[in-house]
Amino acid sequence: MKILLVHNDYGKYSGEEAVVDRMAAMWTSHGHEVVQLRQSTAGSRENLIGKIHGFCAGLYCPSGVKAMREVLQREKPDVVNVHNLYPFISPAALFECKKAGIPVVMTVHNFRLICPTGLFMRDGRPCELCLQKGNEWGCVRYNCEHSLLKSVGYAARNAVARLTGSYRDRVDKFACITDFQRKKLIQAGFSTDKFEVIPNAIDAPGSYEPINGKYVAYCGRLSREKGVDIIIEVARRHPEIEFRLAGALRDKNQFGMLPGNVLLVGYISGNKLAEFYKNAAFCVMASRWYEGFPMSILEAAQYGKPTVGPDHGGFTEIIGKGEKAIGKLFIPNDVVDLERQITALWEHPEAVEKLGEKAFRKLQQEYSSEIVYKKWLELMTGLLNKDDIILK
Repeated sequence: MKILLVHNDYGKYSGEEAVVDRMAAMWTSHGHEVVQLRQSTAGSRENLIGKIHGFCAGLYCPSGVKAMREVLQREKPDVVNVHNLYPFISPAALFECKKAGIPVVMTVHNFRLICPTGLFMRDGRPCELCLQKGNEWGCVRYNCEHSLLKSVGYAARNAVARLTGSYRDRVDKFACITDFQRKKLIQAGFSTDKFEVIPNAIDAPGSYEPINGKYVAYCGRLSREKGVDIIIEVARRHPEIEFRLAGALRDKNQFGMLPGNVLLVGYISGNKLAEFYKNAAFCVMASRWYEGFPMSILEAAQYGKPTVGPDHGGFTEIIGKGEKAIGKLFIPNDVVDLERQITALWEHPEAVEKLGEKAFRKLQQEYSSEIVYKKWLELMTGLLNKDDIILK
């Protein structure tokens, strides 16, 4: 099977780029042929001309449409897997796939199909106004991007895509990474039979070494929408608990003076990241917004570490509740409840160990690369309905 992966990279390497790269490696490792159409936003918004160009391209990008037409003619893929099209490919490119008679599967990373910012967030909290109103102009009304040009541009490109049916009519299947996403898109009017839920994946080791950790860990972007300030407040209330936060810090002043039991370890990867997880007691995430599919939960599970997370969005179904829970959930944005969950686990390492084992098992059974590959293969072959595709 020959697959065309289509993605407009963001200004900085993000989780979406990582997923696209992993998918390319996944298909190639199983003997399929992968070709890619990639554009990049990097450096395009450094001046007014670049910003205006991005504004217009999001509505219709002639070069992106041409690039799609040419790669389809040249490579003749069996299926197109679309990720992000904004701004330098644009949804208009999907019409070229339809003309060529090649089926399109879209991986839904966020909520951009129904929310211009893609976040379902305003003023640091979940916001579903665009879903409730059935249009995207709330983004302009509340200037959700804190830049009128960007807010208008984002709303306009969503409006054009909605009115022309670029996604609804030109995408054959949507692969949501959580059931929460699927339900929101159906609520927005997308056809129920076009959806599959295929989560993000990560390599699952055969075993792990249980280690009683020395600190509470956080891994991700160090920003307010991620709820890092809430985690720091819990740390301030409990100087007896050490907290270590891994990730890039863009604004050094946004959290003020840090308490002595909070250590910022910076952006880490590879062996350093592995050791970071191994030596943690458990992990915590406090995102104010729904997020898509927080990979930190799976990364922690690789080492038998549970996660404390907010009870909304994808967090609820990934972490779970009751006997099947692989961590603890807290009331979103509630410092007191987060404090309660963190201290309860810190004081009961035996509970941490049991939850960590459940996290590892769920990773193996639902989120391992091989399990997720089989789901993708079933989706693709079912869509193509070709007898000559080799199942591997």
